[in-house]
Formats: sequence, structure tokens, C-alpha cells
Amino acid sequence: MGTFEDTLKCPTCQDLFTDPVTLPCGHNFCLTCIRDVWDADISEDGPFFCPECQIFLPSNLTLEVNTSLQTKVKDFTTSRPPTAELQTTTSSRVAPTIHCDHCIETASVAVQTCLTCDASLCQAHALLHQQRSALREHTVVEVTGDPLSLKCQEHREELKLFCMEERVPVCCLCVLVGLHKNHQAAQLHEACSDFKSMLETTMTQLLKRRSEAEYAIKDLESLYTQTVKSAADFRERISDKYSRIRYVLDGDERLMMQIIDAEETCMTEWLEAQRGVMEAQIKEIDSLRASSKSLLQETNDLRFLQQITAHSLGKPLDLAPIQEVDRDLCDPERMRTAERLVDDLSVALSQHFPRMWSYLSSLTLDSKTAHPKLEVSQDRKRVYWSRQPLGEAPSPRPFDSQYCVLAQESFSTGRHYWEVIVQEKPYWLIGVTTGPIPGRDHPTQSHSSLGVSKTSWCIYHGDGQYLACHDTQEKRLSVSEKRVRKLGMLADLQKGELSFYDADALTLLHCFSVQCAEPLYPMFNPCIDVNGLNRQPLALFCLKDYWDWHVNTDKDKE
Repeated sequence: MGTFEDTLKCPTCQDLFTDPVTLPCGHNFCLTCIRDVWDADISEDGPFFCPECQIFLPSNLTLEVNTSLQTKVKDFTTSRPPTAELQTTTSSRVAPTIHCDHCIETASVAVQTCLTCDASLCQAHALLHQQRSALREHTVVEVTGDPLSLKCQEHREELKLFCMEERVPVCCLCVLVGLHKNHQAAQLHEACSDFKSMLETTMTQLLKRRSEAEYAIKDLESLYTQTVKSAADFRERISDKYSRIRYVLDGDERLMMQIIDAEETCMTEWLEAQRGVMEAQIKEIDSLRASSKSLLQETNDLRFLQQITAHSLGKPLDLAPIQEVDRDLCDPERMRTAERLVDDLSVALSQHFPRMWSYLSSLTLDSKTAHPKLEVSQDRKRVYWSRQPLGEAPSPRPFDSQYCVLAQESFSTGRHYWEVIVQEKPYWLIGVTTGPIPGRDHPTQSHSSLGVSKTSWCIYHGDGQYLACHDTQEKRLSVSEKRVRKLGMLADLQKGELSFYDADALTLLHCFSVQCAEPLYPMFNPCIDVNGLNRQPLALFCLKDYWDWHVNTDKDKE
């Protein structure tokens, strides 16, 4: 056992504490020393550990100076003799001198302490303890100025046993008549051996777990890189496909415009030709009229007859009749045909538009409606189970269905679609509900009114099984081996249908017939956490740059 000064030394720098901090495991270090250890051995985000016992510590650990220990260090420093202070360097300091209790005439320096005698021993008296058979069984330890700290505080006996139930060192009287009576106890060396073996096993397991965590991080980094690359590849391919679609549509539009232009040219040229014929006839008629008018003014009969004969005006004119314009020849039938073809294309495309994702709503959670055991994130997009995990696994039936939170938005008309990210959560309950809203419309309303009831329609997932739940009815759903990662819900209030989808594949899981006059509120239940396996949140899926299909289509119609 070390001296009192040893208890004031940092195990890292072996010097008296400077700004000492106490870790959750109970070990003390200088503030700069523990930071240097962590900066050298681990990353900025952890995991943090104690260099003495190798126990891993929380990642959000806050280091605070232990003012009580700092005061002890200051008091010890000021109480030391001046000679000791002169001999002290920055790398090593001399402990306070402890004298032998058996040397009366001469003050000899003690080198050991006998717990049986409650006395400190110099080198000679320590040798005497070893030589005399009566003293050989005494417990001798390293010199200490406070031997009572190594004894039972109640019986003043040596701590020779270790209580396996309370896990503390005890004396023999504690086990026989004291507070640890009838407790299982072991010899100190046996307990130390067992605990050291256990710690070695723990160290091996921790190293193995650390290695597994490092490999998992590498896998996550690889998946992150792969996800980013896949997203870029999909963007490029989808953009290329849309470019081809636009190329085809642009080509078809150019073709239709060329047909209209050609048809316009054809008809206008024909009309111009017909106009030329009519104008020629008018010009000929005007010429004959002018000649006839001039002859009528001739007074000389001989000249009159000569000119009529010369101009062949002595007989009735044989003029071609003026044809009436046939408007059917200018009927834009080909133009109507082109427009019909475009209408056919629009009808063919409208069978696939708008997409279901076009109705995607950007929901927010209403923290006022959250059950007290739930926690809603600051951006109101995630909900967690916030209480301590339960020791027993929940039943496959959703008996915990009251632990819900509602969306801020509600729907009474139209079509609305939203998605919830569930990923690997083994338990969750998602759906819609109507009626009084606890915490908002009705502050005194119980949260137990939410969940599986006659005013709610939901899908419950319990460890790989999917149930469609409404009121007292449950229907087990047939879902492919691939677990649903995102759940999609489409509320078509015109048709009175509520459909649930595997949002990644857009495959229908179940469809409820919903006939109600009250607004529908999206409902989310992350379910209780089971031994840390269901701590993941339910997260709302939303677009960063939301494009409202309905607003844009309305603008197009205008």
C-alpha cells in the first residue's frame, strides 16, 4: 500500500496532481495528462477510456476539476518541511518522513508498517519481525502513515477477506457477527486472482470488440462511399434517360410543327394561285368593259362596225364562269390530326403522371401531442423512446400502442402521401387517427386513447411480422423476405382509401377503407426500447427542395 503522498500523485506523470479530474470509474488524473492520453490514443469522438482500469467512458463526458482533491494537494504541498521542498524537482518529490515506532532513543526512518502491531518499522525492526516466529505471522506492508485506513472501520481488524456479495474487503468479524454475516467471502489473494483473471478476459473481449467496431466503421465508410457513388450514378443515368425522353418529345414536337408549317404553306400557296386566277379574270373583264365603253362613244357607223369586227365584239361573249370558293379545300384536317396525335401522347403519359411521390407531404411532429415517455427532435422530424429500456421483450401484440406522437398537419380532402424511415427497428407502429387530440385540443385527454382503436388505422411491425390493425381486428400481412426500410402512406380521401406501401419499391402492403368526416392525423409510435435494440428513431422522409406538382400544374393550366 502506498503512502499518503502517493494518493496525491497522477498515475500518468507520477507527479502531484495539477487540476485533478475524477473519471466515473473513480480514478484521478491531471487534466492535461488525461487529455494528452486521449489525444494520442483515440480520435476526437472517442471512445474514451480510463488508462488505469481500461473501462470505456461515455462519449459526452465532461471533465471537471475535483476541487476537494485539489485542496488536499495544496495543503500537502504547504505542510512539507523546507528541506523536502528543496529536494523536490518537477520529475520526482520526496514523501514525508515516517519514523519507526520502536526506536526510542534514535529517530529511525520506517520502511514498513505492521498492521498487526499498528506500528511503523525501521529496517532493523522489520528484520526482527521476519526472524521471530511469534511475529512472523504478522501482516507487514509498505510503510504508511495511516495504517487504520487498511483495517476494518467497525472492528479495527485486518481486512483479510473479500465479501463476494457486497464486493468489498472485510475482516473476519464482519463475516461472523457483522454486517456481512452469512455472506460468501474469499481470501483477498483468491479474490484478486479471480478479478484479475476476469479483467484480463474483459480486456481481451474489449480489444476484440474494439477491433470489430473498427472493422464496422470501415464497412460504414465503404458503404457511405458506395452510397454517394451509387447516387451519382443513378442521377447520371436518370438524367440521361430524361434527356432521351426530352429528345424524343422535342423531335416529335418539331415534326408536328413542321407538318403544321408545311400544311400552312401548301394551303396559302393554293389560295394565292386562286387569287391570281381571279385577279386575271377581273383584269380581262375590265379591259373588255373599257373597249366596249369606247365603241359606244363612236358616232361614225362605218368606223364603229370596223372596230367591233376587229375586236370580235360583234357576238355574245363566251366568258368562263366565276367559280365559287370551295372552303372544304382549306379544311385544316391534317392540323387536327397532328393535334389529335399530341393528345394521344398526352393521354399515354398521363397514365404514369403524376407520380405518387408528387403528393409527398413535408410533415412535422407536434411535440404537444407526444407521450411523456417520448422525445421529439428539435427539427420535429424524429421521435425517440426516451425512457430507460425495459428488461423484458414486449409481446408481439402492440400493447404499447399508446406511446404515440401526431403530426402537426391533418388532412380532410385531396390526396396526400408521406413516408417514414424505419430502417432496422424491430418494433414500430405507424398509421393515422381521428378524434380528440391529447395535449393540444384536449389537454386533459389521456394518451391511451391513441393507438389501436376504432378511430385509428395502422401497420404494426414486431420482430419481422407485419400486422394491419384497426379497432379489435388484426390482419397478418405477407411481406417479402426483404424488410421494409421506409413505410409509405397514401390517403386518397376522395376514394376513402388509406394505402400502405413499401416506399422503396412502391409495392402495396395493405389498403384500408376509411370513411370518416373528421380530419386524419398521421400517427407515429417508435415503441419501447428493449435492451438498447430499439433505440433508433422514427424519422420523417422529406425533400430538401420540395416541388409542388399541384401548384405547377395549376399554373400550366392558366
